[in-house]
This record gives sequence, C-alpha cells and structure tokens, in this order.
Amino acid sequence: MDLKSSLISPKGMMMMMLSFSTSTSTSTSNLMAMTASLKVSSYKGTACLSTSSSQGEGTWIGQEKETYSYRYDSSNRNRNILFTQEKQPLLDAFDDEYGGVIVNPDKLPFDTNVFASILSSSLSVWRTQGKKGIWLKLPLDKCDLVPIAVREGFEYHHAETGYVMMTYWIPNGPCMLPANASHQVGVGGFVINDKNEVLVVQEKHCAPELLGLWKLPTGFILESEEIFTGAVREVKEETGIDTEFLEVIAFRHAHNVAFEKSDLFFICMLRPVSSEINIDDLEVQASKWMPLMEFVEQPLIKGDKMFKKIIDICIARIGKRYCGLSVHKVVSKFDNRLSSLYYNVVDDPTSFDCLDDSCSTPCSYS
Repeated sequence: MDLKSSLISPKGMMMMMLSFSTSTSTSTSNLMAMTASLKVSSYKGTACLSTSSSQGEGTWIGQEKETYSYRYDSSNRNRNILFTQEKQPLLDAFDDEYGGVIVNPDKLPFDTNVFASILSSSLSVWRTQGKKGIWLKLPLDKCDLVPIAVREGFEYHHAETGYVMMTYWIPNGPCMLPANASHQVGVGGFVINDKNEVLVVQEKHCAPELLGLWKLPTGFILESEEIFTGAVREVKEETGIDTEFLEVIAFRHAHNVAFEKSDLFFICMLRPVSSEINIDDLEVQASKWMPLMEFVEQPLIKGDKMFKKIIDICIARIGKRYCGLSVHKVVSKFDNRLSSLYYNVVDDPTSFDCLDDSCSTPCSYS
C-alpha cells in the first residue's frame, strides 16, 4: 500500500490530505484503524508521516518546529482522508543557560488530565529540540501533579516546605544535572571575657552521655545567612549575650550526619559586647560564664580529642600564637556578586603572632 500526502496551509490553518492507493477490498473502517496509528513530526518545512505499516513524506509551508494532533473527518467517504490541524499547548517554560528547560510553576494547570497531556506534548517537543535537563517545580497546592510527573519519568531532586523540585534528563547517558545540596552548616561561638571566663550552655535535649556538660553555644546557619552573622545570632539566642565576630578559628568536616548529608561546623571566636546573661526564653537549659580552666577540666572535654583540640586552638588564639580567618567582603568579576572571603593577614610572614584583636575587623570591606 502506497501512502501519499499533500499539505495545505491557508492563513495559519493547515490541512492534510492523505491519498491511499489500496485494493478494492480495503474498507473505510480499515483505513480509520490504520490512520489511528498515524504519527506526524515536523521541523522547518518538512513533515514526516508514518503509519504502522507504511511511511511517506510531504512538504508544508512553515519555519518552526511544532507539535500537532490531527482529527479524522469521518464525513469524507472518499479514499482521500482529511485531517485538520490542532496545535497542542505546551507548558510555559524558559531555557536555562545549560541547554535545559525551567518550567514556570505559576502557570501550571490544576487539572491532572490537562497537565498529563500538556506534559507529554512538552517532553516530545523538548526532545526533538535537543533539550537536556528539565526542571519542574511543583508547589504544595499542586501536589496532585506529582504522580503524573513520576509516571512520565521525572525524579525527585529536593523539597522545601512549599514545593517539591523534580527533574528529567532527556539525553541518553548519565544525568549531568547538579545534585541536591550535600551539606548542612553549623557554627559554634567561643566567647571569652576580660575575666578569662568562657560563655557556656547546657542543652535541654542531649544524649545521656552528655548530661551535665557545659559546652559552647552552637546551632545551624539559616538559608542565605552568613557564617559570621549566624554565629552571633546563635550566641544571642542561647545566652542573651550580644557579641561581635572576630575570626573563624577552625572548622570540622563530617559525613553521613543527618539524613545521610555531610556536615560543616565552624568554630568562631566572638568578642562579648554585653555581659549580663538574659535567662528569659532561652533555647537551652542553662547558660553562664565559666572560668576557662574549669571549662577545660571537664571530663568530657578532656576525654574527647576533637573537643580538646578545639579548646587548645582557642587558647592559642587568646595567646596570639595562632591566627584565625577574618571575614572580608569582595566582589568577583566572574559572577559580579558580593561574597564573604575568610582569610588571615599577618604583617610579618616570619612571625606567628596575630594582630591585636582591635585590628581584626568584624566585617571589613576590601
């Protein structure tokens, strides 16, 4: 059976006329069954038509790649079968800088059937356009769309309180999209006053082996929060003491800490601005100023190599035998963004004596 096609495009509406050369025994119902499997793809002037049993080619007037569905006209009883073109809607989206697509979450339909149809059509178009990674952000109020995306092959990337981000990698081969955030960031504040007393806290909730331990104020950095401002905030929340950031003394890197994520923990030296502990609405069980040597002599501090090393470093910094990293605001020409760069500055490179604390600007701008 031969398949011929002719395409007409009168003022934006395209009609397709298919002429079939068949034997006299070919019925209209057989033709309808055959055309039900018709597939059409077009790109810049060429339309390729195929059925389950034959293929043909034709040309049409057009410049852009489009996706269409074709409706069979059952009133036409001739061997010429008329189809009219219906342009399929696509998801509202824009290209990213890596050859992928970011779907606009504000323009997603609520109806699951509509979404399923449009998502399938969109993936087909993006595939023919050679797109790579697809980013689909589904807000909480459109959570019914998640199973549909999963059935299309989307995978979970990450989730926040108000949405889930899903991704789809079109090319064959390994997915090259960046993975979800791999680390959580914590801070601890080492605050010592002019009486050689350390600001310490006891946690409300802790492991049994840590009961009774007086420790440094600690906590997690918030989203879009600087390390130095996070350290000041955590000390304020847990003790009521206002402080000023001086330096990052050291940091610890650990893996598989929470939900199989890695952990970065920064020990920061802070200068107290106030001295009276505010016990109202504290996030900890208790807080106080504790003599440095009494703090160091706690069995749990002396018996833990990491805790002991941290305190040794802090004491060395007090004696100006160790230099931490102060924060400097810089702008990079690569992204034109203001960033925080942590480094130390020593006037004499042959000396390990740190500058006076008064020279360690809490947030200098370079």
